[in-house]
Amino acid sequence: MAEELTIATSQDKQERYATLIPQIEALVEGETDVIANLSNIVAALKQTMNFFWVGVYVVKENQLVLGPFQGPIACTRINFGKGVCGTSWKEKKTILVADVEAFPGHIACNSASQSEIVLPAFKNEEVALVLDVDSDKLNDFDNHDQNALEKVMRIIERLI
Repeated sequence: MAEELTIATSQDKQERYATLIPQIEALVEGETDVIANLSNIVAALKQTMNFFWVGVYVVKENQLVLGPFQGPIACTRINFGKGVCGTSWKEKKTILVADVEAFPGHIACNSASQSEIVLPAFKNEEVALVLDVDSDKLNDFDNHDQNALEKVMRIIERLI
């Protein structure tokens, strides 16, 4: 297990992701505890990419329940199909939102959130959790974020 991150100083997010993803692989190598791994993955994403908020919601009791996160306090439970997270769960796909105010039914856990990307992780072909990443800037996420974060989700899927 890695004990510290080497953070690319580049402003190019592709370069930062390219440096980060192998380090996430090393970070979780040999660790079997899912919560420990999710906690470190979320911390690594926050530290390297400087996201406003990043965390996971785990499917439990037919709701998304807050798991490890970094950032301001968050909504504790989200219902199926509600908000961006619940919609990602329902539709079983990544959802990228340029302006959260324009997303029908957006749940404002923090009013500073302006844009968002939510990605599902699957276990036995069902959504087991979602990764929720928020920015305090409009239109802050793009296909580079989606592609890189989907690679992170494949790592997570091997752990759950």
